[in-house]
Amino acid sequence: MNEKYFQTLKSAETEDWLDFHVIRPLCYYCAKGFDYFDIHPNTVTILSMFIGAGSCVLFAHGSFYYEGTAGILYNLAAIALLMVADILDCTDGQLARMTGKKSRVGRILDGLAGFTWFTPIYVAFVWRFYHYHSLEFGWLGIADTPTNVWIACIIAFVLGLMSGFKGIASQQRLADYYIQVHLFFLKGEKGSEFDNSVRQQEIYDGMGPETPGYVRWFQKSYIDYTRKQEKVTPQFQRLLSVLRSKFGSMDQVPQAVQEDIHRSSLALMFWNGLLTFNFRSFWLFLFCLIDLPVEFFIFEVFAMGLLTEYVRRRHEGFCRRIADNIA
Repeated sequence: MNEKYFQTLKSAETEDWLDFHVIRPLCYYCAKGFDYFDIHPNTVTILSMFIGAGSCVLFAHGSFYYEGTAGILYNLAAIALLMVADILDCTDGQLARMTGKKSRVGRILDGLAGFTWFTPIYVAFVWRFYHYHSLEFGWLGIADTPTNVWIACIIAFVLGLMSGFKGIASQQRLADYYIQVHLFFLKGEKGSEFDNSVRQQEIYDGMGPETPGYVRWFQKSYIDYTRKQEKVTPQFQRLLSVLRSKFGSMDQVPQAVQEDIHRSSLALMFWNGLLTFNFRSFWLFLFCLIDLPVEFFIFEVFAMGLLTEYVRRRHEGFCRRIADNIA
């Protein structure tokens, strides 16, 4: 790929193999096409939201075990739609960097896209389980009575809530934060989208009555988003405070310290990448195709939860070490 392609990436260091070699090159050409027709990046993001959310209609169908060939085709079509949504979601960022059409609303929309896709998909999984549950009931020896079905569906719904709010929402929020932290120390403030809740609150407080209501709502949501990122990373927040107290600005941080932070962060980028779309969606697709979509909730809450905690603890650990050495 040419230099213009690399300029549309946040950084090659924060891309996994599939994104860097397949998804991002494809998105680059998509971005060129959207640019040719002067389509705004936010429009591409909204399009991805509708396509991703729309896949829920097809995900609500059983796969081969329950609906035969038609069922597996429905699920494969749902997977294709969600992959298209992800490609568009990647394209919007590259298009914004290509054209310079970056905006705070665009940044917030990009963060909301995944949640917009998965909320209706998870609801579709529970609906699907209501109609198709003989595999699980057979394994557990549960009689297929209306009462048992409703109890099982309530449990599935609770698991879906946990998977949505304690799973994908918090896990991807942290993964996104660590990517921006890495870019912040790699490229500086201008080369990253690293934000903090104090600054976002100041922006919100400075909005006048002429500011559209939807912009205020987006900004308020983004304040909450950044506060949650900061709440679960106390040692990183301490490291930032120590660096600013000791050196005044990030530009004055000694090269050796910057290299230590970069090296330590880079070692986590592979594991952090597993928290984003590609790895997670592989398992979602697999559980759907084998007609066990609700079991994906359990996988996301526990397996992905353990991976998230592993990444968080390692990141917090090197932040504590570096802060202790400087202080």
